[in-house]
Amino acid sequence: MSRPVLEKLAPWLATLVLLLLWQLAVMVFHIESFVLPTPLEAIYQIYVNRYALMVHGLATLGTTLAGFAIAVVFGLLLGILVGSFRLAYVSLYPILIGFNSVPKAALVPILVIWFGVGTIPAVLAAFLLSFFPVLVNVATGFATIEPELLDVLRVLGATRRDMIVKIGIPRSLPYFFASLKIAITLSFVGSVIAEIIAGNNGIGNVMLIASSNFNVPLVFAALLVVGIMGVSMYALFAFLETRFTSWSVRGQGLDYATGG
Repeated sequence: MSRPVLEKLAPWLATLVLLLLWQLAVMVFHIESFVLPTPLEAIYQIYVNRYALMVHGLATLGTTLAGFAIAVVFGLLLGILVGSFRLAYVSLYPILIGFNSVPKAALVPILVIWFGVGTIPAVLAAFLLSFFPVLVNVATGFATIEPELLDVLRVLGATRRDMIVKIGIPRSLPYFFASLKIAITLSFVGSVIAEIIAGNNGIGNVMLIASSNFNVPLVFAALLVVGIMGVSMYALFAFLETRFTSWSVRGQGLDYATGG
């Protein structure tokens, strides 16, 4: 089997091995399904409740992408500001770090008081969990521009805007696309947490109702659905990263360096 084919099959084989170990552990230790269902039971619940999971999954996907989109715009703009201006960095970075240290689940009840139960708290929770990685990575991309390059641009008469548009943004693209892969997974975490606490639809609401009925296989089915959506969105942004920043990708690790 050739190496490229093996690399394409490796994630699927690893997932299959994990599911088999999960199935064997439940069978060998005789764990009841209301404690830990088998993967087959969870998959069966996906089939039985496919329509409900599809409707609620799309609702979660919608709120997640809405919060993620706001986080990308906000994180990109603030990252450019923080990374380009020393005063903005000194002034805002401690505040941003302090805010990011606050558990976002603790903010959901406050969001419910302000905006009521429903979609808005889920969108805001997705935003609050995902904007910081975008901000930090974009700011890092701008802050690590070589001083010699900036000096050359100043000698050539470049303005601050020219440096940001022609050097800063292209220089930060690898950081930006790397942050998107992190941010989209955190967006799912935020939206599902908000749906569990204060949602009237979505996968989190399905998990809440299923757990209250001790339908643990359905809870795990909902978790699998969220995982599948998260992996799919991660793969999409990984593809976009390769497509738009292929010039910055280098071989990593001894395996690539030695060709082994």
